[in-house]
Amino acid sequence: MNVIEILRQTLESFRAHKMRMFLTMFGIVWGIASVILLVGLGRGFSVDSKKRMQTLGKDLVIVWGGRTSSQVGGLAAGREVSLTIEDARLVRDECYQVKNVSPELRRSVPEVSQFNSANRGVVGMWPSYQQFRSLLLSEGRLLTDEDEREARRVVILGDAARQQLFSGQPAVGAALSIKGVPYSVIGVLQKKKQNSNYSGPDNDYLYAPYSAVARDFPPPQKPGIVRGYLDNIVFEVSDPKEHEEAVLQVRRTLGRIHHFDPKDKDALFIWDTMEGAKLVENIFNVVTIFFACVAIITLCLGGIGVMNIMLVSVTERTREIGVRKAIGATRRDILRQFFAESAILTMVSGVLGLTFGVGACVAMTVIPLPDFVPHPIVSPISIIASVLTLSIITLTAGMYPAQRAAEMAPVDSLRYE
Repeated sequence: MNVIEILRQTLESFRAHKMRMFLTMFGIVWGIASVILLVGLGRGFSVDSKKRMQTLGKDLVIVWGGRTSSQVGGLAAGREVSLTIEDARLVRDECYQVKNVSPELRRSVPEVSQFNSANRGVVGMWPSYQQFRSLLLSEGRLLTDEDEREARRVVILGDAARQQLFSGQPAVGAALSIKGVPYSVIGVLQKKKQNSNYSGPDNDYLYAPYSAVARDFPPPQKPGIVRGYLDNIVFEVSDPKEHEEAVLQVRRTLGRIHHFDPKDKDALFIWDTMEGAKLVENIFNVVTIFFACVAIITLCLGGIGVMNIMLVSVTERTREIGVRKAIGATRRDILRQFFAESAILTMVSGVLGLTFGVGACVAMTVIPLPDFVPHPIVSPISIIASVLTLSIITLTAGMYPAQRAAEMAPVDSLRYE
């Protein structure tokens, strides 16, 4: 029996059982598409989360003052550690594993523009803060070193602050009264899509030179507030692979000044965003693997459906097998015939499934989606896994029914009712 004859008989068999073949193929198509779509969505969630984490800042570490939990140098435990501007300067000058650093002095004060009023937070910081905290301009300009050195009364607005204070009106160049002190708006930030922050969304704040904020809006005098007080210090590490060493270097430097053990985790509260990013990435990797396993199981169930259909086909065509063997068909001919039917069924279904899965991923990257739905990313690994699984299904789902058909005795087959 040649290949053309095998194909002809296979097509006749499919044509005789259209609905059954369609439902069987649908299981394979859906299984293949599920592998590509679910793995693509898992990778999309991971990439989307990483991008949103980067809106907080690049290789970012935030440091707050804490309270010592151990005795050092004869000093009692339980001492409060208050960060000051001198600490930020010390980190900048001595910690070589720190690429950029900035103090943060946050003040919640009333603001009044020509059009509206608000009571939003003002952040005093150094100009380097704008780069590693991913503050991108929509219009105007960023703060400069000259603004900081001269303590200029200039301010940059977050997107939400701009909407409230200057809704529909030009903001850059406008005057703004902050707690009765005249400031000039020099820039407006792009709207940020954040899924993490440590003092509120960046869109809500106003940003000004640290020197100006410290002079015009000093912190209230109360216990724990010292000269040059800061809310926190933010820094960017030089090498993300050595971020733990950079954090330890900062601990040692500040521990020497504030007299606490660098290993005392309570003396400073530190949020290492790179550790958080790794944790989130690991979570999404596990979710992606879970999605892939579910999809592979779905594909295997489709393969079981193919095997069942082929076994039913063998049973229905028992007399046909007996007739063909009686007129000279060999065991090999029968084996090839049924295996070819199974292989064609799975391969055609696989091609359709790959086309549908990849096409759906591509289409979802083009059409607009809600913010909570990521754009799926086609993974070569998912395609390879689908093809390998499909190959195994082709062999297992096709060979067993084919062998069963080939081993039938002609006399028993002809007697079958």
